[in-house]
Amino acid sequence: MKPMEIEQKSFEIITKELGERKFAAGTEEIVKRVIHCTADFDYAENLIFSEGVVQILRNAFEQGCDIVTDTRMAQAGINKKVLEGLGGQVHCFISDEDVAEEALRRGVTRAEVAMQKAAQLKKPCVFAIGNAPTALFSLLDLVRKGYRPVAVIGVPVGFVNVIESKQRLLESDLPYIVAAGRKGGSNVAAAICNAVLYQIRR
Repeated sequence: MKPMEIEQKSFEIITKELGERKFAAGTEEIVKRVIHCTADFDYAENLIFSEGVVQILRNAFEQGCDIVTDTRMAQAGINKKVLEGLGGQVHCFISDEDVAEEALRRGVTRAEVAMQKAAQLKKPCVFAIGNAPTALFSLLDLVRKGYRPVAVIGVPVGFVNVIESKQRLLESDLPYIVAAGRKGGSNVAAAICNAVLYQIRR
């Protein structure tokens, strides 16, 4: 089978297995793409969408908004061709030398410093956090001090402070997409971004 045929067949299987389940407007394609990249149907239940967030993301990307991620893996997984065609680009500062040096000097994680560097970007940004809860905590601390991202995709994965970081995002007034519980990952963050981008590309 050709790659596109494999993807089409995969989505047909996902649609069949989801059955008659109903989704809020704009969210079904996101849920299906996350399931496609994880083979995990739990995401049909644990993805949480703030009101109107999908349209907020679509509008932002259509206007050339940038994306900030917390990992190179998420950065690699986002369809940069589609995003760049809309005037945006993907940033990830986690491996920057100045970020590593500052994190070492202060005794904090590179993820924390990377978010602080991202907040200095001049363009509006969507944050897609798929790995480090410290990145999400750092971003929310910046929000408390006045920084305002367009929206936050908060899907860090793991066991330490993951649920707590997501809960703080859920309690904020930011537009968000959150994967409840411990699940998530860089691939999930990228899949959510791509699902919205592909809605625009159609």
